[in-house]
Amino acid sequence: MTDADLAAHLAETAGRILLQVRASGMFEGKALGNAGDETADRFLVNALRAQRPDDGILCEETKDTADRLNKSRVWIVDPVDGTREYGEDRDDWAVHVGLSVDGVAEVGAVALPGLDGGTVLRTDRPDTLPPAPKTPRMLVSRSRPAAEAVAVAAALGANLVPMGSAGAKAMAVVRGEAEIYLHSGGQYEWDSCAPVAVARAFGLHCSRIDGSPMLYNQQDTYLPDLLICRPELAEETLRLVAAM
Repeated sequence: MTDADLAAHLAETAGRILLQVRASGMFEGKALGNAGDETADRFLVNALRAQRPDDGILCEETKDTADRLNKSRVWIVDPVDGTREYGEDRDDWAVHVGLSVDGVAEVGAVALPGLDGGTVLRTDRPDTLPPAPKTPRMLVSRSRPAAEAVAVAAALGANLVPMGSAGAKAMAVVRGEAEIYLHSGGQYEWDSCAPVAVARAFGLHCSRIDGSPMLYNQQDTYLPDLLICRPELAEETLRLVAAM
């Protein structure tokens, strides 16, 4: 099984497990989110240890260790990206399985299990981006839109599109449902590794909001900001952020 096949298989399977946990009726709200996180985490971490025993692992729900810092290949995983949305029976949540190679998000898959039939976007099966509309659409948090994103959207004349998890927003750009995802409110490596790997494979611009590259498998896993957008919009978006 290739790395891309493994990432996609694990993300899809974890998504099915999460749907079964939700459908069980045993949990609701925050308890459902916690149960889903724990169950998916155990499956993903155990599967990666079995399938790639020599690689490192960084997972949101598993205690981090320094062992990964000495490894070139590190799997960076978010079992439920958008725990609140998952617990609220929404569809804008995701499962992230990414592989960082020498600090770069090289391989990955993002599952969107809540969509009809489930969807998995993966680095080895990129598709052509659909034509962009005349008025760009910018994705923002549905509860806490970042001030920078709101200001940039106003300067670009972009329409704001509220959405849940980071993975759902990033994949909305990949799927042609929006053109810009600008985030500055705080994230960690597992929030963006797999989405960035997939977005890069599809030809999108991915960087920090100061234009610097996204680096992974760092000792400090805090990676607070992110820009994923159509390449033709990257320069102007970065210029507007820098001018703030």
